[in-house]
Amino acid sequence: MTDPLTRLGRLAVRRGRAVLITTLLVFLGLGAYGAGAQSDLDLSRWDSPGTESVAAAGILRDEFSTGNPNLALLVTARGADVDHPATAAAGRALAAEVAGLPRVTDVDAYWTDKSPALRGKDGRHALVLARLEGTATEVRAELAVLSPKLTRTTPEITVTVGGQEEISRQVGEQARADFLTAEILVLPAVILLLILVYRRTAAALITVAVGLFSVVGTLAGLRALAQFTEVSTFAANIALVLGLGLGIDYSLFVINRYREERYAGHDQDTAVIRATSAAGRTVIFSGVTVAVSLSALLVFPFFFLSSFAYAGILVVATALAGAVVVLPAALARWGHRMERAKPPVASGFWHRTALRAMRRPLLSGASVLAVLLLAGSPLLGLRFGLPDERVLPAGTSSRTTSETIHEEFAAEPTDTIQVVVPAPRDASSLTAYAAELARIPGVFRVEAPETAASGAVRIPVVPTQEAMYGDVPALVQQIRDTEGPQGVLVGGYPAETTDFRATLLDRLPVVIALILTATFLILFLMTGSLLLPAKATVLNLLSLSVMFGCLVYVFQDGHFASLLGFTPTGSIEPSIPVLMFCIAYGLSMDYEVFMLARIKEEHDRGADTETAVAEGIRRSAPLITAAAGILALTFAAYATGGVVFLKELGIGTALAILVDATLIRVVLLPVAMRLAGSANWWAPAPLRRLHARFGISESAPAAAPGGAPGDVLHREYV
Repeated sequence: MTDPLTRLGRLAVRRGRAVLITTLLVFLGLGAYGAGAQSDLDLSRWDSPGTESVAAAGILRDEFSTGNPNLALLVTARGADVDHPATAAAGRALAAEVAGLPRVTDVDAYWTDKSPALRGKDGRHALVLARLEGTATEVRAELAVLSPKLTRTTPEITVTVGGQEEISRQVGEQARADFLTAEILVLPAVILLLILVYRRTAAALITVAVGLFSVVGTLAGLRALAQFTEVSTFAANIALVLGLGLGIDYSLFVINRYREERYAGHDQDTAVIRATSAAGRTVIFSGVTVAVSLSALLVFPFFFLSSFAYAGILVVATALAGAVVVLPAALARWGHRMERAKPPVASGFWHRTALRAMRRPLLSGASVLAVLLLAGSPLLGLRFGLPDERVLPAGTSSRTTSETIHEEFAAEPTDTIQVVVPAPRDASSLTAYAAELARIPGVFRVEAPETAASGAVRIPVVPTQEAMYGDVPALVQQIRDTEGPQGVLVGGYPAETTDFRATLLDRLPVVIALILTATFLILFLMTGSLLLPAKATVLNLLSLSVMFGCLVYVFQDGHFASLLGFTPTGSIEPSIPVLMFCIAYGLSMDYEVFMLARIKEEHDRGADTETAVAEGIRRSAPLITAAAGILALTFAAYATGGVVFLKELGIGTALAILVDATLIRVVLLPVAMRLAGSANWWAPAPLRRLHARFGISESAPAAAPGGAPGDVLHREYV
């Protein structure tokens, strides 16, 4: 029976015009719908559902009409100190104005509360803190309107705006601007590189069109999903780089296969069908590995990370649709404009490199392995930390405000830890408990307990500046370990970020295990071997160690900080490395699939292992390197942005892609296969029978040049 991919190839040949017209209409429809995606997507906070800090936040909201002070106004006296009557009157007027703003439920000001935590050490600065109630999206939209209005200079005072929500709002704004700038820079460069790779402008433009089809399809899909569940705005940003990158990757391999079929003497229609069936099968395997890697993010209970899983699945689905449906139709119609007059030379740089490596496998392998282990060694010093204002570029208003608070105030009242006692049995014990909390190192002051109408009590614990720039989770844990009333809950922003990190790291082993297991099974179905998937796993982890080594050496320890334009914090926020692991592992396995498919094709034709590896690399390595270079460029462009998270994602992922496509694929992979010999293809008899039933190969039975399209290719079980 004819396989589905062959039928798609025939459809492209017989109904290519209709397919292309339908695609254009779909593209326009998806583009119109997806253009409004950002308006339906949501912003997120550092909270972890089901944790102690979230339970505390619920009680604070329902019983006390308060919560984390997410708006901080830094008031600087002009020509006097903050206790001068004119300054104090201006401060009280500002506090009253803030209390009347939309969504504001709670206001604390130095001039009304007289808390020493709200007064700067030099007497020239004071704080007005407010709580805006609502989702992250609602609050930050409100701040976008309020922040310019509240920033002012009068004869008595100067007011600047800060606080966690303002920092997060400006991170989002900066990230959107960075992504737009990067895409403007990347698209012309990608088109130019594709023209150089293909030597044909038509092929380059159609390849980019497939990438853009994936982008608009993903944005439309994310908007549709947002009608039913929360989807992060950052998912739309990652859809741009992955959609363009994977669409280009898959198109490169399909077009290259089409050219090979034409070089072999097949007519244009037959070449389209054969390329769709053979290369299409491989890109589907490849796409599944990327989708599986990113879908593992669904294990985390944070919609910020789940949204990247949705984006990854949609990107793969739309890129595959473009590569095996739209592109074959374009090849059937304009394939003659994408062909090269001469086939590539029989031996190129990567082919010769692989042959040299296999001639001296131990020396070559050990040398490259030593380089990679050295590059990955900084990973041993990885320290996870919590984010602060330094994720923004120096000079950003909210960062400057936060830095002034850090320098001029002994305490950090914007990060007050909220201790909640839902139903205290003995009110007198609360005084002793508050005294115990005040003796904890890193605590500046414990405010007087406040009792709600329900009887619940909250005890605000104000940390010192040093504590908030030190080991915040340790401080939170000390407070939680302090013996207190039954049922006590510890919340506030420091506790929320601590619980977020703990939940993330607790589930990380499950995510890693799922990714490794699923991709192992996918490679087994493709190769029928147990050793090749195991080897691929080890090599992929090796390339990722280089990525994380770079992350530590550059962004944690601060090397090249001035060149790249960021401020190191001495630690790494953990959610970004987790996201990078899922993306980079999927892309590394993506290239593994492409190369192993070609190697196995040669082996299935009767070549010995060394010949199969050399020929497979000759056919695939130049293309993999070109694809990797283009994808790395799309990621590296984000190093030009201002947000540290994006710099980490861009530089780290680009480095992992390049290392994987060169040193790993062209040296370590052939060396490992050369040393393993015939064991590369080994599997126990039961698994061989399983693979014979369900495994799929890219190789296809030969057909005579010019053969009828209906007679070429069938599904082949190996």
